Amino acid sequence: MGLEGRTAVVTGAASGIGRAIAVSLARRACNLALADIDEVGMAGTAELVSGNGINVSRHRLDVADRVAVAAFPDIVADEHGGVDLLINNAGVAVGGMFEQVADEDFEWLFEINFWGVVRMTRAFLPLLRASDDARVVNLSSVYGIVAPPEQAAYAASKFAVRGFSEALRHELEGSNVGVSVVHPGGIATSIAEKARVPAGVTEAEIAQRREKYKKLLTLPPEIAGETIVRGIEKRQSRILIGSDAKAISLIARLLPVSYWKLLARRMGD
Repeated sequence: MGLEGRTAVVTGAASGIGRAIAVSLARRACNLALADIDEVGMAGTAELVSGNGINVSRHRLDVADRVAVAAFPDIVADEHGGVDLLINNAGVAVGGMFEQVADEDFEWLFEINFWGVVRMTRAFLPLLRASDDARVVNLSSVYGIVAPPEQAAYAASKFAVRGFSEALRHELEGSNVGVSVVHPGGIATSIAEKARVPAGVTEAEIAQRREKYKKLLTLPPEIAGETIVRGIEKRQSRILIGSDAKAISLIARLLPVSYWKLLARRMGD
């Protein structure tokens, strides 16, 4: 897929993988509609991609706001004329055992991680269908392949993104709109530090959990962003990011029920 002169919408563009995707797209002269609730971070991303001779717009958007999402395609179309790529990257995390996580936190996460993806896709499909070559790119996770303890909400949302993406790909087969689902492994972003923590969890437990995940999140987001964009260029339906994601995917295929016994030892649990 040629990206020069195309237009991409990138959610969660203020930092981490979203910022890295934007930088890699800009390097290929792809116009950008950046979306995030963090306007300061988004301005930093815009500064990084400026000077490439492309049209870059910034939009404060909460993907959990269904009214704002429904209105967003018209705003982007007014600015850019059309859309060729929709990259649903925005995501959040909630840590803790299932019985510790309140319904409100579970639902908050799903509104962003899953319903944000569904509503953004529904809203932008008409613009994508109007393109001669378009693609939806949805960020799942390695936890959309395996589901560890203390990640019931996050894993459930990422398995849902995976299922939605695969079904959508089959529905759109033969059309001008392709679908990619991305499974990053341990990427060095701030998602673990920003994760919501259930009530009743002590500060010591929080620090211990964050330190544990910090050791697992090591791959620079710049590598993740470049790998994703290369996958888009190759029209890959499934994009695994990092050697850990590739290994975990293989283990899950070989041991679909008992994979966690092996993975827990590898992770030091």
